[in-house]
Amino acid sequence: MSKTVDVSIVVPVYNEAENLPLLFQRLTDALDKEAASYEIIFTNDGSQDASFDLLKGFYQKRPDCVRVIDFHGNFGQHMAIMAAFEKARGTRVVTLDADLQNPPEEIPKLLAKMDEGFDYVGSYRHHRQDTFFRTYVSRLVNWFRESTTDIKMRDQGCMLRAYSRQIIDQIVQSGERSTFIPALAYKFSFNPTEVEVKHDARAAGVSKYNLYRLVRLNFDLITGFSLIPLQIFTLFGMVVSALSGLLVAYLVLRRLIIGPEAEGVFTLFAILFFLVSVVITGIGIMGEYLGRIFQTLSHRPRFVIRQVIEKNG
Repeated sequence: MSKTVDVSIVVPVYNEAENLPLLFQRLTDALDKEAASYEIIFTNDGSQDASFDLLKGFYQKRPDCVRVIDFHGNFGQHMAIMAAFEKARGTRVVTLDADLQNPPEEIPKLLAKMDEGFDYVGSYRHHRQDTFFRTYVSRLVNWFRESTTDIKMRDQGCMLRAYSRQIIDQIVQSGERSTFIPALAYKFSFNPTEVEVKHDARAAGVSKYNLYRLVRLNFDLITGFSLIPLQIFTLFGMVVSALSGLLVAYLVLRRLIIGPEAEGVFTLFAILFFLVSVVITGIGIMGEYLGRIFQTLSHRPRFVIRQVIEKNG
């Protein structure tokens, strides 16, 4: 499929059968009003509900503009997006979640911003409609990322974003496995910007990002774009080592002056446990970086595509 279109809409899908019919209707209505030619690429990320059957129905209804990538298993949202990036034909590419929290009607706002000359348009959510926990944890994560990397994003969790063809090609060529796509795009961008977009409550279903997935995602972000965690731990280890040396010297002098004593043994145990926990934390941080090196060197496929449903020619 070599025909170029103006815009590719990339939608990763994982167990979103309840939202897909309304999403497809609103998305095609919004795009049909635009003069630009478009395609919609759905990536079925190993859904276990009726999502894939619905996607096949969308293709049968609109084979001229719908393409479906079906994964052999669940490889994660960012790999689902990456697979669609590899097949996208648009001169501009927009990513959109399938949960309808970011209205498809906001897409023209991002494209209009690109018409002004920006090569990467991020977005931040207006009056975010999420739980208190997720909202404020997200703010904490945004602050930590701002403090440890040079990536400037007001709202890293909002996936409604627009990318130029040049950035998409660079992302695909990077071949990274554990990566955070909006941050990678920011690194490749010459002229990025952000716009405010509406945010609605989830229409149906529940978020697929539990606490573990959110933690993993942010590990990918921090370890993929910064060495500061290792540097901070190294400096902290040096300070703790110095303090430990002073403590040992104090205890030796105390023994020489006062003599043997049993008092303070529990304090020593507490200090020992603290130092052991520091060592375990350091091993964990180094393990995150080593794990990413292992994944890169193993040359295993980042994802496995079962089939691609698209119009030939």
